[in-house]
Amino acid sequence: CGVRDIAVIAKVSIGKVLGTIGSSVYKIAPKKRYYERLEVDEFWTYVYRKKRKVWLIYAYDRATNEIVAYVWGRRDLKTAKKLRARLKQLTVSYDSISMDNWDSFITAFKLDHKRVGIEGNNCRLRHRLRRAVRKTCCFSKKLDNHFKVFDLVFFYVNYGYV
Repeated sequence: CGVRDIAVIAKVSIGKVLGTIGSSVYKIAPKKRYYERLEVDEFWTYVYRKKRKVWLIYAYDRATNEIVAYVWGRRDLKTAKKLRARLKQLTVSYDSISMDNWDSFITAFKLDHKRVGIEGNNCRLRHRLRRAVRKTCCFSKKLDNHFKVFDLVFFYVNYGYV
């Protein structure tokens, strides 16, 4: 549901809904320390207008559909390396990694056993969250609210409220 829909259903103000989202602290943590195979993918969303693209790069386990780690940034090598560092920080180990044939992924994960040529679960995320759809009238006006809503969706996906 959008913010306005939630406000109508819960019979509260739009400001109350936005305040609740803004003060939320939903964070995901990996359920396991070892994954047989992780898949890495990226997609873009926008905040306020389409010229303000924001890239989400994430790693997930296809077997459980768990989103293990994610980072926000530009579509560049620096952001791909940030994801790799995030996986190391979480002490997550894996046998292999699957990814698109994007140079930044190949460079950032160069030492790992990798398979190129996957298509991720972007469609599933776009179905769950209207502000992730490219052609929509539902979008975030503030970057912080955008990140908080994605935190909430990832928490929802990982902890079984599907």
